[in-house]
Amino acid sequence: MDDSKMVGGKVKKPGKRGRKPAKIDLKAKLERSRQSARECRARKKLRYQYLEELVSSKERAICALREELEMYKQWCLAMDQGKIPSEIKALLTGDDQKPPQSSGTKIPKYSKFSSTGTGQNKMAP
Repeated sequence: MDDSKMVGGKVKKPGKRGRKPAKIDLKAKLERSRQSARECRARKKLRYQYLEELVSSKERAICALREELEMYKQWCLAMDQGKIPSEIKALLTGDDQKPPQSSGTKIPKYSKFSSTGTGQNKMAP
């Protein structure tokens, strides 16, 4: 039993359906491939630049937060010794004058921690 069919005077064989690939010029195909590779490398370069900028901005934020944490640790140590730092006095009295700051970070006006707490917990350096 023969599975081939006659269509328009031509014998079609099973398993070879669809369009036959057009004869593409080999040079044009290679050039398209090269162009695609160039575009891919350019996209990759942009992606890496974006990620490097993102990492550096996160590192700067981490450094600023570490400085702020160190400042708060120093304040806690000073308060444990019975001294009240001038920055905290300025916050408590509501003075909006420029308090001396060594780290250049903002002092929050409203903190999660109450100034009326017992202060029994001590932070380890």
